[in-house]
Order: sequence, then structure tokens, then C-alpha cells
Amino acid sequence: MTITAYEGTYEGEPAVWLKAGKYEAAILPGIGGNLICFRDTENGYNFLHEPGAAEMDSFKANPGIHGIPVLFPPNRYEDGQFPWNGKTYQFPVNETATGNHLHGFLHTAAWELVEFGTTKSESFVTVAITVDEKHPSYEYLPFKYTVKLRYTLGDGGLTQHLLVHNDGEEQMPCLLAFHTAVNAPFAPGSAAQDYRVKLTIGNRWELSERMLPTGKFQELTADEIAMKGEGLYPFYAPMDNHYTAVPQNGRNRMELTDSKAGVTLVYDVGTSYKQWMIWNNGATEGFFCPEPQINLVNAPKVDLPADEIGLFGLEPGEYWEETARFYVK
Repeated sequence: MTITAYEGTYEGEPAVWLKAGKYEAAILPGIGGNLICFRDTENGYNFLHEPGAAEMDSFKANPGIHGIPVLFPPNRYEDGQFPWNGKTYQFPVNETATGNHLHGFLHTAAWELVEFGTTKSESFVTVAITVDEKHPSYEYLPFKYTVKLRYTLGDGGLTQHLLVHNDGEEQMPCLLAFHTAVNAPFAPGSAAQDYRVKLTIGNRWELSERMLPTGKFQELTADEIAMKGEGLYPFYAPMDNHYTAVPQNGRNRMELTDSKAGVTLVYDVGTSYKQWMIWNNGATEGFFCPEPQINLVNAPKVDLPADEIGLFGLEPGEYWEETARFYVK
């Protein structure tokens, strides 16, 4: 099995490429540390929604719906307000339709390339971002921290390891998600209608007109029950839905099955992610986003138990970490 890791480009942007047997992947350190592609070159599978040459300008301006963007803090915050430990921090309101702040500060930031290389069985790359007084986002979220992201490629697919460290002297919020954009179809010769998605969802959160949780649940529809059971066509209706995550058989994951090709892509995200968002671009066939999320949307302003809504912090010197894996069965 050929195993390599090297610096190159992706549509003209500096990238690190990983290759291991039939798999290849590329990451863009300078654009949010975004793992922009994951492919099976032997079968022609393109698992992630990649930006083409004509889309690169729009991708760089808003890198939210391609690859695996890192959202920190994730999703929407009412009026851009983020209350934490008796203080309220003001984020820019960047979603004018709802009057909210959306998606945080790391998916548009430049990350540092820490290392890349190979072992006997895998290729790997690590990127990191350190936020302190010198970083532009410190103006809005004045905490010192480092986030490290490592991807490893091998026979078992693509592994992701995420590490957050509090570098400062006060407790900091640790709210994070991935806006993972998955192709459907991902196989040549297949159509979106050939696909069924299964997700380990629990309850559906009721959202207001501003797409903020009311604190109440909505009854799952028959389609949503199918989505956590035998699976569902990913574009059955427009989805911008928020759910609790309830592991099945000890795992928290998405499974996307191509019935024509007879393969299933598994996205096993780990049980630290207590919430799912699922967005399918207005039921437009091509790609959708199963988004593992630590916290409830707008969690700092929701009056529910912190553990229930994934609202937690890191004390000075503390770490938080989680792993995820993409593989095919």
C-alpha cells in the first residue's frame, strides 16, 4: 500500500495531501483548517462536498458548506450576545435574516501547519490555531486557548482527533461543532434517490422563527423516526433541524447507504457530541450537512440544565478532546 503525505495545492490554495492505498484527502490550513476532500480513488467515490475552481472565491468568503469546517462557537447566538460567567460578550451579527451571530470564528481563520508525515500504515497531518490578545477573534471572545486538529488516513478510513486546551487563567467556554458537508450521491453512476441516511437522533428541538431553540421538543414525524431507524432519503423535505443525540449500540454516528453501489459511508463522531444539526440546502440534491455539535444552539441563553444542553467550560490548563472516523462498510 502506497502511503504518502506532502505539501501541494488544492485549486491553487496551499494544501497538505494525504494518501494511503485507495484513499486520499487534503486539508487547507490557511482556510479554517478545513479537510476539504476525502476520496476513494479506486472506486471514484468523492465523500465530501468540494468546491470546484469556479467556487473558490465564494468558498473563501464563506467556507461553511464545503469539506469539514470547524465551528467555534457553533451555530446561532441571539442578537450576537454570548453570556458567560456573569459577563456578556458581543459577537458581530452576521446573519441579517435572523439578527443572530452564526458559526463563530475559526472556520474563516488561518491555522498553522504543525506537522505531516507517514508511518508504516498511515499518513497524517496536524494543524493548530492559538488564540490570544493578538488574534482578531479575541476582541469578541477574550479567552486564550489552542485548538489542535489531526487527521490520519489508512486502511480504516479517515480519523479525526480534536484537542482544545485552555491556555488562560479563567474558565473558558468549550462549544464546538463541525459543519460536515457530505455528498449524496458520492459514487459515480448513482443518483441521490439511491441514498438513505440514518442518524442517531433523539428528540427534535422546537426552533423559533429566528432559528433559536424555545427549550421545548417537537414530536418526531414518521420520516424522522425512519431516519433514526432504517434510514431516509436525505432530501425528502427541506431540513434545518436540531436534535439531541442518542447513541445506538454505544455509538453516535451517521450512516449514508448507497443502495445501488451497495456501500455505506459511516461517520462515527463520538459520544461527546450531545446534539445534531442536519441541513440539506432546502432539499437540494447533491450534498447535505450532518453536523455533530457539543452544545445546543444558543446554549448560553437557554434556561435548561447545563449538562443537558452541552454547556460547559474548561478550567485553566484543562483539555477537552474527541475523535471521529469516516469509513466504508
